Amino acid sequence: MVEISEFTRLLDILHAQPVLTLFLILGMGYLIGNIRIGSFSLGPVAGVLFAGLFLGHFDFRMRAGPQALGFALFIFSVGYQAGPRFFDVLRTDGLKYFLLALVVSITGFSMAVVASKLLSLAPGTPGGLLAGGLTSSPTLAAAQEAIRSGQIKPPGNLSADAMIGNVATSYAITYIFGLAGLIAIIKLLPQILGIDLEKEAKILESKDESGTASKPANVSARIYRITNEEITKIPASQLREQYWDKTSVVRVKRDGRIIEPGATEGFLQLGDELYILAPVEYFTTVIAKFGEEITPDTSTAQYTETAQIVVINKKAIGKSLQELDIARKFGVLLTRVTRMRMKVPSTADFELRKGDILTVVGPHDCVDLLGKEVGHVEREIAETDMVTFAFGIAIGVVIGLFSISVGQLSIGLGSAGGLLTAGLIIGYLRSVHPTFGRLPDAARWILMEFGLLLFMAGVGLRAGGDILETFATAGPMLVLAGIAVTTIPILVGYFFGRKVLKIHPVLLLGGITGSMTSGAALSVVTKATKSSMPSLGYTGAYAFANVLLTVAGSIILFV
Repeated sequence: MVEISEFTRLLDILHAQPVLTLFLILGMGYLIGNIRIGSFSLGPVAGVLFAGLFLGHFDFRMRAGPQALGFALFIFSVGYQAGPRFFDVLRTDGLKYFLLALVVSITGFSMAVVASKLLSLAPGTPGGLLAGGLTSSPTLAAAQEAIRSGQIKPPGNLSADAMIGNVATSYAITYIFGLAGLIAIIKLLPQILGIDLEKEAKILESKDESGTASKPANVSARIYRITNEEITKIPASQLREQYWDKTSVVRVKRDGRIIEPGATEGFLQLGDELYILAPVEYFTTVIAKFGEEITPDTSTAQYTETAQIVVINKKAIGKSLQELDIARKFGVLLTRVTRMRMKVPSTADFELRKGDILTVVGPHDCVDLLGKEVGHVEREIAETDMVTFAFGIAIGVVIGLFSISVGQLSIGLGSAGGLLTAGLIIGYLRSVHPTFGRLPDAARWILMEFGLLLFMAGVGLRAGGDILETFATAGPMLVLAGIAVTTIPILVGYFFGRKVLKIHPVLLLGGITGSMTSGAALSVVTKATKSSMPSLGYTGAYAFANVLLTVAGSIILFV
């Protein structure tokens, strides 16, 4: 009795402290999401959903305001992130990934509609079924917001809150297999088809004439003096072929002046100084053979910086890293390439696309020189353009208010479509005019992540009240429907990608995980291939999938 009364008192405290309750749910969700069973973990989204379901069972609820705020932050950030790639990729080979995402979305949508008709599912349930089966948070957010905003009218005597509850509970019931099933299928499918992903990834990487992707780490700037006479007998071209790793920056200083890269085609001389920017291992394994390290009069650190360069210039888009020859032509070290917040392989034949971000280390003037060549240099990346961000969300909400009445239907973008559209446009304009709409990657991540988890906490709390009752009545059949919505789009997407689009299996599996917006499934493919190559397929499909599945979340409620 004492334990029960203490638990009741704790619940009373939490009921009286909504901020405390919210952040307990978020913290508990992250802890649950980090629990690993073998190589499988739920992740923070599922963790927060479970934490919300638990407290929702004890009659906790979230008010509409905080959940709507999380929804707005999440959907707008999704659009902003996709903006640069969304419009650019249609003009490139990315059209294949658009078609892949479209086929996966249409197949999942069709399966959810068929299941809802065959099983006579309650109003709102198809939206949760589609969102859970495809593990798509944008779909869930769009479906619930379409009901809450009045875009979708509940039938008969059913209230909007009850219909939203149907969306939430069906999502919670189908999401777990959606996540675990997707990972299992992605892991087993190559084995069933007899595909050696690791071997295929190596074949794909071997197409790069300059070898595998480099991963510079622990970058350091040092100076060495040539004291090894044997080195001076080797032609510079042979030295470059034998000792240069094709990413590190090496400058030769002779008689007090830096020699241009093309001027050392002869031989190095005793006393020449090598100014080198490279990973620490490069010095110990290679450069130590050339001579002795010397201590400069002033710290070399003051002459170098780390900066991010956003690819914007048309003349750089479509160029490979080999064509740019960043280390030799610009004297900076490329340490990372990211696309859609995802690290991608920086092989020599990797082609740049609008919105890609190059992280480089080098002298200030050299960084500026590369910036003029490819796009815009981001140095003071801590500041966010809050004016554009605030008015962007406001404009998105206004766009969502416009609708056209066709009979008894009110057709419009809704809040989800309006916010997504505003985010896409502002993200694209930011790529064209880099001084406009600054939203640094770290700021975008916290807004997107916090917005999603805030929204998901509300979903869990709302579904927790009646999930047991729903599962007892329609749960088993709903689970079977969810399995179909998860499994069939993967199989159809793979067949379409291989037979029609002719996408390499490594890239295709990455593209399928992107089409279902599942970063957890991508990590499984990446681990199986022991390569970051699948991330190219993931980023190709992810931008389109977010848009398509957001729209699908509203449309499915009309069916």
